[in-house]
Amino acid sequence: MPGPPVWQSSRPGSIYDYIRVASFSLGPDGRIDQWSERAEQMLGIPARYAIGKNPVEAFVPSELHETGHRKVSEILDGREWTGLVPYRRQEGGEADGLAEIYVMPSRNEEGERAAVCVCVDVRALRGIETDLAASQAVFGQSPMGFTLFGTDLKLLRVNERFATVFGGPASKYRGCTPHDFLPRSEADRMAAALRRVLDTGEPVTEMQLVGLVPGEEDRHRWSVSLYRLHGASGRPIGVAALAADVTGRRRAEREAANARRNLALLNEAGARIGNSLDLETTARTLLDVAVPQFCDLASVDLYQGLLSNDEAPPGMSDGSAELRRVAFASAVSDAPLATASVPEDASDPIAVGAVHRYPFNSPCAGALRTAQAQIVPGRESDDGPELGPVVHSTLAVPMVARDTVVGLVQFSRTKGSEPFGERDTALAVELAARAAVCIDNARLYRREHERALILQRSLLPPGDPEAAGLDIACRYLPGTTATEVGGDWFDVIELPGHRTALVVGDVMGRGLRAAVAMGELRTAVRTLALLDLEPAEVLSALDEIARGLGGDGDGRRGARAARG
Repeated sequence: MPGPPVWQSSRPGSIYDYIRVASFSLGPDGRIDQWSERAEQMLGIPARYAIGKNPVEAFVPSELHETGHRKVSEILDGREWTGLVPYRRQEGGEADGLAEIYVMPSRNEEGERAAVCVCVDVRALRGIETDLAASQAVFGQSPMGFTLFGTDLKLLRVNERFATVFGGPASKYRGCTPHDFLPRSEADRMAAALRRVLDTGEPVTEMQLVGLVPGEEDRHRWSVSLYRLHGASGRPIGVAALAADVTGRRRAEREAANARRNLALLNEAGARIGNSLDLETTARTLLDVAVPQFCDLASVDLYQGLLSNDEAPPGMSDGSAELRRVAFASAVSDAPLATASVPEDASDPIAVGAVHRYPFNSPCAGALRTAQAQIVPGRESDDGPELGPVVHSTLAVPMVARDTVVGLVQFSRTKGSEPFGERDTALAVELAARAAVCIDNARLYRREHERALILQRSLLPPGDPEAAGLDIACRYLPGTTATEVGGDWFDVIELPGHRTALVVGDVMGRGLRAAVAMGELRTAVRTLALLDLEPAEVLSALDEIARGLGGDGDGRRGARAARG
């Protein structure tokens, strides 16, 4: 309980420090009987020239005497009066001052009518009125939220913008604290900042606060600046806060940052994906680009039939064919996690190398079936989290190359990351498409390579060739895996008369075309040799045959190689 009022000095910074006030009094006869020192200072009239004089005759211009006498009579009859009074500092001079006077009737000890007069410097008063009007205009018309906190950190005043945002009239918030309109954690930050500004005088600029606006579900973000207010003497009298809603600006900044990130990802994908003709390496490169820049974990599944060189394995059109997981990457766990769909008869996450199928009605099967990306939002079901305890949003994106779905890539984000949106989906489709073309190229290369290898191996002598009277040893060893399939060959041909022909040839180039040319030349050599021709004749005839192999440059190059 506060104690009883006591006499004490007021702190500096009151209204009297801003305006100049003086006083004097009129006796029953209408003459000045008291003249304060402040009146002498403010009006510039010494007390000896004022006391005992009729104020109208002494200080009011002659043209206003009649009005002045009438007003003094009314005042001495007990009427209050307030107004502007021109005055002159020297008797007989021109009016050189203007005072606003408040006149209050009074009585002396004999009960006679008198008056107490209070004078205010009009210039100071008009300055205060102008400042108040300007302050009111700024405070009331500001497009930003404007609040004033007292030294007890309670609201003294808020403007209409603040009240419009949080609802209710502005007067509703008088005496409130930040905890009355902000979430607890944000209110604690705000209160700590207010106390720091009040104690230190150091302003806080662009402090970010997040909260909900009544009637809206989305969170808003405000940028708040705080600064300490001072009285005329410099003592702190409170803290002012300016708040601007930057939700739209933050959203635009986030979208711009996402656009820059997406462009950088596409540039990186173009530079890295497709540098290898190995299926697994291409899939792993795709995930290296996506994790963690785009998502927190990802996986790539390819159709098992395509990996086995089947042209169109059954079930590809409806998404029910077997898939093999060829790559997995995660920024949150080394082990695979459950994502959008659980394969049939599988209780554990899919490991790399595992062959599986997705349920027909699952989002992943739908993506494979329709060749359209599927967004799978995280939501709780009766049996537990649909996407597991960590993952909350997944994109199932089919890998489409030359109008054919070759597999599926899943991009997932964990709780705490933003869910996937439309722009994310477009980026994911682009990444998957680039990787799909490269994977399909690698698949086609692998198929041609294997066919050429089979053809080449079928044309070479099986095992160690045998010939009567000779011990023959041979070894066929490519220089690198890239040149494993080419036009090099050797042969051992038994001739009449217990003779044996040894042949070594080289067709320029590699791949299936070179292997076919090698087979044609090998057959020609065998045929010519069995005609019992001399080696020079065989080579001469072979040269003519080589000239006619193929109708393009490759055939001509092959001929030159055979002739040599």
